[in-house]
Amino acid sequence: MRKPSAAVAFYALSTVLLPVSLLGYAIWVGKLLAARPSGVSTSAQAPLTVRWAMHNFGLREDQAANRLLPILPGVPWLGMRLAFWPTVFAHRVTGFVPKAFRYPFEGEIPPQAEASARVTFFDGALDRFLPGIDQLVILGAGFDTRPYRLPQDAPVTSFEIDAPKTQAVKRDILIKARIDAPRVTFVPADFEKDDWLAKLVDAGFDPRRPALFLWEGVTMYLDRRAIEDTLSKVASCAKGSLLAFDYFTTETLESSMPYWRFGRAAAKAVGGPLKFGVDSAPPSRERLSELLRSCGLALLEQHVLGRETKKKRAWGGFAIAVVE
Repeated sequence: MRKPSAAVAFYALSTVLLPVSLLGYAIWVGKLLAARPSGVSTSAQAPLTVRWAMHNFGLREDQAANRLLPILPGVPWLGMRLAFWPTVFAHRVTGFVPKAFRYPFEGEIPPQAEASARVTFFDGALDRFLPGIDQLVILGAGFDTRPYRLPQDAPVTSFEIDAPKTQAVKRDILIKARIDAPRVTFVPADFEKDDWLAKLVDAGFDPRRPALFLWEGVTMYLDRRAIEDTLSKVASCAKGSLLAFDYFTTETLESSMPYWRFGRAAAKAVGGPLKFGVDSAPPSRERLSELLRSCGLALLEQHVLGRETKKKRAWGGFAIAVVE
């Protein structure tokens, strides 16, 4: 339900229960900052949190996300419940879903809803391209749960690549949550230090057969050398391989707007500073195409984030590249 009356009722209830949410977030953030020495990527929590909320709103079935978030290091059970209970309660009373958690996401995408909208984008890429391709590679997998949503008889071998510490935590909580991963191969690698493709091949990946690569919420945290290296490695794989990814532009990294200044500061504070953005000079499609071509890939499609004009620059985008 997205009627004005439902929205008014939803936000009225949320406002009344705001102190409960703030208390929950205070507990959550405090635990998150205290858990930083573990080396686990804090940026990986946000996508899992969004998918958990979608599941609990009844919009997108994801039992793995529902079971993993409460036992994730740095996520206190009480803090999580207090932070989200008012929103879930207001939704159940009014039927309204705020943009930050809508699925499937439709319409213009504000920065605050980027994490939600990209769930729709990456799920769509999986639905469109995985049939006929039997290798799925998730680059910087974090706590992605898509391999665990595939049918058990799906003829797909999934590979997850991520930093060793983050991946070790994920494997541990998968066991604790009793989530089986018989067709998932874990490949620990640092994109800025390791030859992840060599490790992927050693783990059983066949670069001679087409693969679908998903690269969600990662590019903005890597330096340019790692970005170009990763794109070139994907380009070296079989013809017909596809790469779905999201990105920020230099507008996000350089803007003096309070929203982006706060965003950059928050990312840095939790140990994940923003490092890379595609050149934002309009049209951004040409800038993105140039980057991909220089690494051996072709741009298949792009969805610009933000209203791009001759004077106004896009702040990000979703894209799909192909090995020709």
